[in-house]
Amino acid sequence: MTQSQETRALREQTPEALQQELEQAHQALFNLRFQSSTRQLADNSQIAKTRKRIARIKTLLAQGQAASGK
Repeated sequence: MTQSQETRALREQTPEALQQELEQAHQALFNLRFQSSTRQLADNSQIAKTRKRIARIKTLLAQGQAASGK
């Protein structure tokens, strides 16, 4: 899934679903960091991809709050 496709899919979700996605992404990042520290992670780029996913979700949540607050 490309970045724009993922963003479109995230925009279609409710704020509650986005919050759940955010929690899952944070858990995945924790697991990836743990794997990295124990030298079990084969692809280190997964950490950066997960961090970007977290930022994307947080941005969409903030945009939703700003739109509902106006």
